[in-house]
Amino acid sequence: MAPKVLISDALSEAAVQIFRDRGIDVTFEPKLGKDKEKLLSMIHEFDGLAIRSATKATEKLIEQATNLKVIGRAGIGVDNVDIPAASKKGIIVMNTPFGNSITTAEHAISLMMAVARQIPEANESTHAGKWEKSKFMGVELTGKTLGVIGAGNIGSIVIDRARGLRMKVVAYDPFLSEERAIEIGVEKLELDELLGRADFITFHVPLTDQTRNILSAEAIAKLKPGVRIINCARGGLVDEEALAEAIKSGHVAGAAFDVFAEEPATNSPLFNLPNVVVTPHLGAATTEAQENVALQVAEQMSDYLLSGAVTNAINMPSITAEESKVMGPWIELSKHLGNFVGQMTDEPIQSINILFDGEVSGMNLKALTASTIAGIMRKRNPDVNMVSAPVIAKDNGIKVSTTKQDQSGVFEGYIKVTVTTAERERSVAGTVFSDGKPRFIQIKGINVDAEVGANMLYTTNEDVPGIIGTLGSTLGDHGVNIANFTLGRSVAKGEAIALLYIDDEVPEAAIKALHGTGRFKQVKTLTFDVA
Repeated sequence: MAPKVLISDALSEAAVQIFRDRGIDVTFEPKLGKDKEKLLSMIHEFDGLAIRSATKATEKLIEQATNLKVIGRAGIGVDNVDIPAASKKGIIVMNTPFGNSITTAEHAISLMMAVARQIPEANESTHAGKWEKSKFMGVELTGKTLGVIGAGNIGSIVIDRARGLRMKVVAYDPFLSEERAIEIGVEKLELDELLGRADFITFHVPLTDQTRNILSAEAIAKLKPGVRIINCARGGLVDEEALAEAIKSGHVAGAAFDVFAEEPATNSPLFNLPNVVVTPHLGAATTEAQENVALQVAEQMSDYLLSGAVTNAINMPSITAEESKVMGPWIELSKHLGNFVGQMTDEPIQSINILFDGEVSGMNLKALTASTIAGIMRKRNPDVNMVSAPVIAKDNGIKVSTTKQDQSGVFEGYIKVTVTTAERERSVAGTVFSDGKPRFIQIKGINVDAEVGANMLYTTNEDVPGIIGTLGSTLGDHGVNIANFTLGRSVAKGEAIALLYIDDEVPEAAIKALHGTGRFKQVKTLTFDVA
């Protein structure tokens, strides 16, 4: 029986035809995504669901999707898909990460030009029969300094276009290496320095805990007077209330926003302010981009449903159907190892080395490497996946190398990940036990044996008596239950580490209390996406 796919949002006829040409039984109802109840009643019939942003693949919908195997999002953002719920049910979530990069970058440049020359207000005035030539005095872009926050795929395209406009470009990006900065022609700055130097600032980063309100009221106070702000990335990167006040005071000369903290945006603080250009999330809204992502998602979903091949998956590695049975646990391990060092590393990464020992050295190392890199980068870019991760690493000048070797120890195989920055080198190793579960076996060269949990606590200290008691009593005082406790040390009375598997998230008060004991050099909470 042919696989059945439901398209519940507006995709092009060419994309629909790809499904049909591949032998897929496709149902095309482009308005269904807005009818939640009808969608709930139908979803159990389908193997695949192709969507844009209107359809919300919620936990409730996924529970009803008894036959669903894949959700394909035509576009990069998957905020409208409950990925943990899909993963738990074995449903693959795919996106199309690069289909709208040029379109989004061009929209940012367009908004920058519009706010520089007050084009929307001048247009409205002229349509009204006025001729207010002296009222709309603009500024040139040539010779001005553009500050780019986030120099990844879209940011680098903006940089290229801005340099073509003869602008001076500076960038802030923790992942941007000096070599890559030179290659793309930008001066790398710390955030505060960029805020004080830029005439225009544009954002091209995902919304994470690290980037939320990156342009806060405090940061806005550091801006160069007369600056103009452009945001085509994500709502929530800018404190809209604080920015509105800065525009009213004249400290900020203008702003252009395509995204907002709450969408659909019907009452933003930025609305109806002078020289503020606003658009309804049009970053990807061009004929070319919409067509590209629609065709991509149709091809990807068809490949998976017909042959088991996985491409651009958010929650599963890109591996062949034959490899998946053997490699699954090792893919999970490589993701956890990368996630560990990624969460531990705050400074720009210069290089990543992955050592494959024993039986794992004969597997699909490209998939394992990509899974590791994606794990490392997930802290700052939750949209990263196995396909986009190597590209992002290359774009940021991160050197990735792999090493293979025959079995060299007691384990039949293991993976060791080493990350190098300008300040330090970090390493973590792990293996897969006979029960198929990943384990951490070495951290900073210290041997351990730790199960991977969703919530973990990592500490370092001098090897002295009483550390276990301090950890146990302090966490107990804050209602934290320890599921598993692993210790390791370099030498007696030398450096020691502890890795604790915790039932729930560790409250900030408990972290402060541990720091307050004066017994720990480092206390760090870690989270892992455990299947």
